[in-house]
Amino acid sequence: MKRFKFIVCGVMQKEAYLCAARSKNIVDVILLEQGLHNEPDRLRSELQKTLEVTCDIKGREYDTILLGYGLCSNGIVGLSSKLPVIVPRGHDCITLLLGSAKCYKEYFDSHRGVYWYSTGWIETNTQPGKQRYQRTLQEYRDKYGDDNAEYLMELEQSWMKEYQRATYIDWSFANSENQKDYTKKCAEFMGWNYDCVEGNSGLMQRLVDGDWNEDEYLIVQPGETIVEDLTTDKIIRAE
Repeated sequence: MKRFKFIVCGVMQKEAYLCAARSKNIVDVILLEQGLHNEPDRLRSELQKTLEVTCDIKGREYDTILLGYGLCSNGIVGLSSKLPVIVPRGHDCITLLLGSAKCYKEYFDSHRGVYWYSTGWIETNTQPGKQRYQRTLQEYRDKYGDDNAEYLMELEQSWMKEYQRATYIDWSFANSENQKDYTKKCAEFMGWNYDCVEGNSGLMQRLVDGDWNEDEYLIVQPGETIVEDLTTDKIIRAE
C-alpha cells in the first residue's frame, strides 16, 4: 500500500474523493481553487508550491504525487518535484471526467462547439445560462449603469456564439437528474443543443490506484520538468 498526494482542481472534488475512497492506497486529496486555468501563471505557481510539500500533516513522506490536471492552458508546464509526479495525458479536466483522451477526441471531433457541464462545474454556478446571465448583468449594472451593462453583456455573449451544444457529463451522483435538467434549461436559454454523455472514472481511478501505463500517464522523475508536446498524441513529456 502506497501513500499518495493527489492534487486536483476543486471542480472535480466529488469525483476525486470517490476514486480515492475506492483505492487500495492511502490517498490524501488536496484541492486547489477552481478556475486557476484562466490564469496559467497563477495555476503554475500554486501547483509548484503544493508540489514542494512532500510530507503529510504528520510528517510522513509521500511515495508519489498525483496531478489531477491536464495541460490546462500550459499551467502545468515547467513543474517539477523532489518526488515522482504522475500526470494524466490530456488537455484539461474533461479528459479525466470522460475517462480517456481518446473518448474526449472522438466526441470533440464529431460534436463541434461543445460547452461542457458536470457536477463540479454546475456547482460553481459559472456555466452559461439564465442564472449566470442575470447575475452578471446585475453586477455590471451596479458597477457601470444600465446602458453600459447592456453593452458589456452583448460583448460577453458574442464569444458564446462559437458554441452550439451543452453536454452534461454524468457520473451518476445523487443529484445527476437535477443537473441534467439544469443543463437542458441552460441549453434552451443559450439556443444550444443538449446532450448527455456517461462519465467514466477509469482514468482517475487508475491514477489513484497506481496503475500507470505510459500511453495514459506521464511519469515525471525527481528533478525532471513537465514540457508541452503537441507534436504527438502524448500531449506532455518530461525532460
